Amino acid sequence: MAEPLRERARRATGWRLRVNGETHPHYVVCGSDPLAYWVVRALLATELDSGRARITLVVPERRRSDGPDGRDVPGLHVVRADRLDEATFRRAGLTGADGLALLHQDDVGNMHAALCAQEVEPRLRLVVRMFNTSLANGLRQLFPDSAVLSDASMAAPAFVAAALGEVAPTHFRHGGRTLYVARRADVREKDVVCGVADTRDAARPRLLPADESTADVVLAEATGQPPGTELAARRLVRARRRRRPVAVLLRAVRSFATRKIGIAVLVLLAVIAALGWLNARAAHVGWADALYLTLVTTLTGEDPDIAKPVAAQVMQVVLNLAGLALIPLITAVVVDGIVNARLALHTGRIQPARSGHVVVVGLGNIGTRVMAQLNDFGVEVVAIDKDPEARGASLAHRLGVPMVVGDAGREETLRSASVETCQALVVVSTDDDVNLRAALNARGLTPDLRVVLRLFDGDFAERVQKAFGIGISRSVSYLAAPSFAAALLDRAVIATIPVGRHALLVTEVQVVAGSPLDGSPLSAVAQPGAVRLLAHARPGQKADWSADPRLVITAGDRLTVVARRAGLTALLRETTPPAPEPPPAAPTGPPPPRTSEE
Repeated sequence: MAEPLRERARRATGWRLRVNGETHPHYVVCGSDPLAYWVVRALLATELDSGRARITLVVPERRRSDGPDGRDVPGLHVVRADRLDEATFRRAGLTGADGLALLHQDDVGNMHAALCAQEVEPRLRLVVRMFNTSLANGLRQLFPDSAVLSDASMAAPAFVAAALGEVAPTHFRHGGRTLYVARRADVREKDVVCGVADTRDAARPRLLPADESTADVVLAEATGQPPGTELAARRLVRARRRRRPVAVLLRAVRSFATRKIGIAVLVLLAVIAALGWLNARAAHVGWADALYLTLVTTLTGEDPDIAKPVAAQVMQVVLNLAGLALIPLITAVVVDGIVNARLALHTGRIQPARSGHVVVVGLGNIGTRVMAQLNDFGVEVVAIDKDPEARGASLAHRLGVPMVVGDAGREETLRSASVETCQALVVVSTDDDVNLRAALNARGLTPDLRVVLRLFDGDFAERVQKAFGIGISRSVSYLAAPSFAAALLDRAVIATIPVGRHALLVTEVQVVAGSPLDGSPLSAVAQPGAVRLLAHARPGQKADWSADPRLVITAGDRLTVVARRAGLTALLRETTPPAPEPPPAAPTGPPPPRTSEE
């Protein structure tokens, strides 16, 4: 009867009662892929270091992928269960918990788990990972206070921008200003708010450098100009339209038939041209009459004339025979082209050669988003996936995006997508081995090809960058994890700025009375390479974007900052008072004997 009594007390008081008198907030994370790993790491860095929270991770009994899923991270309570139901949530201590993150890649399964969790803890804060927009909207209606996020939607713009050679199109509105990330050369100096990163060395970008003038990527105020990604896409489309039509026609003709048939047709045409020239020399006629006689003799034949010289008669017979062979060959070319086109529709082989396009490998959640955004920009896309029924296959068919079905790690598959002449290769499948092989084989075909590579293992990605010179590698989970963690902690992350494999967070932090920053000057907030102050606001006042660094911070002030994860964690400790020390433990021995005076 303990559970119903606790439940009735909680409903009556509106308080969240914690088990065994626990005073620290409790968060439950359910997931089995790198997103769960990075969310847990973000929570650990933010909360557990200060001893203010505890985290329970629910994972399947067996690993479902080779990537990390968080179960081996120290400092967690791990619950193993293959089904997310009421019993599992009660084992995980969901009753009285402050937040639940459902991070599996199964939209319907996450919705079912959310309904089960509501039965255990109705006042729970939910953070749910969703890909399908319709299901996400339905879940928001069922749980108005929940946060329904899509890691694919968050990370796709960064991949699109990298494919086009631009910075990620991050833009947000805060404090009455609309800000966006751009290259310093693309904005006016008076519109620059602060320097973000120095990316001239792609392998080792410097984030939030002490000297802001060295940053080539800046945060600027919007002035009505289109973002860099859109401009890059427009330039790419215009360049494709300016292609030489003759070269395009020749490539189309070359790819229409097989090589053997093409060689046979060319040899036969050469024989006809040679004999036609000899015939014209023998008849002593001009080039126009010679062309006419050759075509008529080849295609329709000519009445025999025994009065002609023997050489003319021989050339006439050979031309007639060539004409008999030419008609079937033309028929074979047409039939072969039609058959190849039909096979391409069924097997995904792309016959026509292309140039200036973007090749996207992997039509999962992120690949589908990248393909759709590039198509919206008007950029020609060719997709590759080993599964003809991949998640994004139906969308590719509706958008008219050619899809090659095959192993992207094989050179033949990459050639089918015309990787040699593409603008960029975006490799975003869920298999690190296939991704790396595809990137290396593509670089073997085109050494200067721009490659946007998705790798789950951060250390592995760093080593790949150093060893093979592939300077652009991104992790969807790493880019999206800060937003999921902030939503679980009920903290507002205003924006996430991806820079290479790193992520900068734009957030607003409130200073609490008794914290280390209470009474300190504003200059104490900024930490080169970790934290940069954007704006300061007194309680009830608007944000000041050019506050005096000597201004003294008081309790209740709001600080808008752009920071790295570690820098934000350190800032949160500086803006909150230290946790109270636990009371001394009561003695456990027997009570002392009473004296006569007592």
